Amino acid sequence: MGDTSGTSSWRAAARRAARALRPGGGSSPRPLPGGWRRPGWSAGVPLIALAAGLLFTASATTAEGTALREDRRPRLAQLINERKVRLAGAEARAAALRGEVAAQTEKLAGTDVPVRQERARAKRLEADAAFTPVHGPGLTVQLDDAPHSTQDAPPRGATNDDLVVHQQDVQAVVNALWAGGAEAMAIMGVRVISTSAVRCAGSVLVLHGRIYSPPFTITAIGAPERLRGALADSGEVDRFRTDAQEYGLGYEERRLDDVRLPAFEQADVIQAAKVSVE
Repeated sequence: MGDTSGTSSWRAAARRAARALRPGGGSSPRPLPGGWRRPGWSAGVPLIALAAGLLFTASATTAEGTALREDRRPRLAQLINERKVRLAGAEARAAALRGEVAAQTEKLAGTDVPVRQERARAKRLEADAAFTPVHGPGLTVQLDDAPHSTQDAPPRGATNDDLVVHQQDVQAVVNALWAGGAEAMAIMGVRVISTSAVRCAGSVLVLHGRIYSPPFTITAIGAPERLRGALADSGEVDRFRTDAQEYGLGYEERRLDDVRLPAFEQADVIQAAKVSVE
């Protein structure tokens, strides 16, 4: 069978319909026995054929040779994996460029006094800006969804939303730890600061362009007992604890004698800043 394009099929259908509708363009209606003529609806048949041709052409154009009802989930998963690879490559290149900038600055600082002075000043501020790794005693909190068996058969009165960790649950723990005097913090091993955004898309956490699945781990450096007290005083965290006991969600606090957190790497989070002299 020959292959015809959607455009040529549409034009052919249009020409046939036009000939059928043009006076004298088709065969003259023959009188039926008794003087009856063909029913008037027969004149609408070409219009119906034209509309069908338009629909078939539009469907073929939209599909572009693929099945319209095809399951696109494998393709979406492939797209996500490709984006992850591209992101990892971009991050590696950014790290290499930062290393080159640091090396060139260090080299220039050896001969340029103003550059050396500014570099020393920046070094003194790196720790406060979270641009250096840190370690010390602290606390880690882990939040997790209810088991799949519980989600498949939710307890009476519970909905699917009651059985998963939400963005506000992670935010509640983060805010409580900051309020408890956390000196440094990491989510899923990624260093965050007070302006870092915590966002969830469905059942996953999006942080600095990367996607993380539960369980979600938040680690803070600070006085462990003070951090625990801040978590206990948080109404939002207390509600999650209650839901964890009632619906099987995961909540765990663990004290750490010495935890190491990496440096904060998202230098472009803050677009502008103003120095305030007190």
